Amino acid sequence: GSLYYRGYNIKDIVGGLMSDNRFGFEEVIYLLLFAKLPTDDELAEFKKLLFSYRPLPNNFVRDIIMKASSTDLMNSLARSVLTLYSYDPNPDSTEIKNVLNQCLQLIARFPQLSVYSYHAFNYGSKKSNSFFIHEPDPKLSTAENLLYMLRLDGKYTPLEAKVLDIALVLHAEHGGGNNSTFT
Repeated sequence: GSLYYRGYNIKDIVGGLMSDNRFGFEEVIYLLLFAKLPTDDELAEFKKLLFSYRPLPNNFVRDIIMKASSTDLMNSLARSVLTLYSYDPNPDSTEIKNVLNQCLQLIARFPQLSVYSYHAFNYGSKKSNSFFIHEPDPKLSTAENLLYMLRLDGKYTPLEAKVLDIALVLHAEHGGGNNSTFT
């Protein structure tokens, strides 16, 4: 079988990213949400928008992630998403603009929710004797930010970031498992 995102073969998408030596997760998210590849200007604006949605509410990390860490990271993510409902000024609206906004906020925030929950679990289970938080860097891609926030020294290799970006691209359509499950 073949995997297509909005009519584009994933092999062509990944091949283009590799040959151009660029990160593609944000571009693929744009494609999946808006049914077209972005222009350079649209992509730059989209990345700015995603970054503007990354900050978590005040004290969220302390009160929700750190104080109530879980041995099940998926449980931590689910609880975080449910708690973000309380911070949404219009959580029950099903208007397209509102739902799109909520989706973009979740896409932007999941890297932090994932990394911070992981650090809280490690700290709480004594697998690590330090807990650190790196805020996302607006100059970095989603893949680079994940690695930057994950590591105490914030360092990663270009190869690690590219491999993670490709993994994010491949899972963007479904988030894990068999990408054609809902086709």
